[in-house]
Amino acid sequence: SLETFWTTTGMFPQEFVIGFPKCVKISKVAIQCYLVRTLRIERSISKDPVGFEQCIEKDLQHTEGQLQMEEFPLPDFQATYLRFIIKSAFDHFVSVHRVMAEGT
Repeated sequence: SLETFWTTTGMFPQEFVIGFPKCVKISKVAIQCYLVRTLRIERSISKDPVGFEQCIEKDLQHTEGQLQMEEFPLPDFQATYLRFIIKSAFDHFVSVHRVMAEGT
């Protein structure tokens, strides 16, 4: 829903996991967030959300007063679960407004 968002509780790191019904091919992940400094994305191809491996870690640009919009191209990438870890932030609280995964 475009009217909702997820916010941290003020301590870092913070994380959330997105699961797919089965292992899927993902070509790109995009995220809209606010005040995130360092973001790591990990994946699992297991049936359960275990055995994560790091895929991307990036320091995001600070955008005062507006959402950060980041895209991560992922060629030849498969996942059953994606774990997003917010390692650090520009403030005590951050928010995630949208996560999009493209692929088949």
